[in-house]
Amino acid sequence: MKVTGVLPLFLPICRRLWPGRLASESVTLVKATALEAAILAGHMLLYPTGLTQERRPAALPAPAGTARLPVPAGPPVVLLHGFIDNRSVFVLLRRSLAQHGRQRVESLNYSPLTCDIRTAAELLGRHVEEICERTGSAQVDIVGHSLGGLIARYYAQCLGGDVRVRTVVTLGTPHSGTRAVPLANAHPIVRQMRPDSPVIEELARPAPGCRTRFVSFWSDLDSVMAPLEAACVDHPDLEAHNIRVSGIGHLALPVHPAVAAGIREALDSESAMKRQEGGGLTVA
Repeated sequence: MKVTGVLPLFLPICRRLWPGRLASESVTLVKATALEAAILAGHMLLYPTGLTQERRPAALPAPAGTARLPVPAGPPVVLLHGFIDNRSVFVLLRRSLAQHGRQRVESLNYSPLTCDIRTAAELLGRHVEEICERTGSAQVDIVGHSLGGLIARYYAQCLGGDVRVRTVVTLGTPHSGTRAVPLANAHPIVRQMRPDSPVIEELARPAPGCRTRFVSFWSDLDSVMAPLEAACVDHPDLEAHNIRVSGIGHLALPVHPAVAAGIREALDSESAMKRQEGGGLTVA
C-alpha cells in the first residue's frame, strides 16, 4: 500500500463525520476509520514479508496450537491481492482457512508495475493451470481483494477460466467500476477500473454458459467504491451472490474474522452462502 495513497482512503469517511449525522452513525464511522488506520499500519509492517513469491508446499499446516475442524475437502484456494499490494494482506485469512481444514491455499503476487488487467488475468490462468497439474485437482477457488477480484472475474468470464474456477469470492472489488480517488487516474490499471473503461464494458457483455459462481462481499463503509454498489456483481448471465458487510471499510475486508467466516461458508456451502446473502454481515 503506497503511503502517499493513504489519505484518499479516509477522506470519504471523514466527510461523513461532520455535524448533522446521527450520533450512532458517527460512532460507527469513527470505529471503522480507526480500524482502517490500525490495519494499514499493521499491513505496512508486514508488507516486506510478501514481496517475493511464496514457496509451493504440497500442504499448508495449520498454525501451532490450533485445532483443525473437520470439513469436506475442497479444491485449492488461490488468494489474489489488490492494487499496489502483495500476498501479505492475506496472513490472517490464510490462518483462518488452514485452521478450518483448507490446507491447499496459495497466493499469487503480480507485479505492482502491471498495467493491464487482461495481462494479469492471463498470468493468473497460467498459475491456476500449474496448481491443477501439481495438485491433481480439476478446479480451484479464488478469493480476490479489490483489483484481485476483478482480475479473477476477467479470467473466469472472458478467458475461459470458468472451466478451472469453481467459485470466485471478491472483497471490495469494483465490478462495475469506481469513481473514487480521481487523482489515481495517472496509473493505467486504475483507468481500467473506471465505469466507462473497455475492461468494465467487456465484463458487462453477455457471458452465456459461464460455470463459475461469484460471491461478492461489499461494505457500506468502503471509501474506495463510488458508488458503494459498484462492488456488487450485477450480470444476468452469472450466478452471483452479493453479501453486504456493515461496519468496516475497504482494508478490513480481507482481515476481519467475521468476513473470513463468511468466506469459508461461501467456499464450503452454497446453501450457507444464500443464507448470508439474505441477512448480510454486521461486524461493528
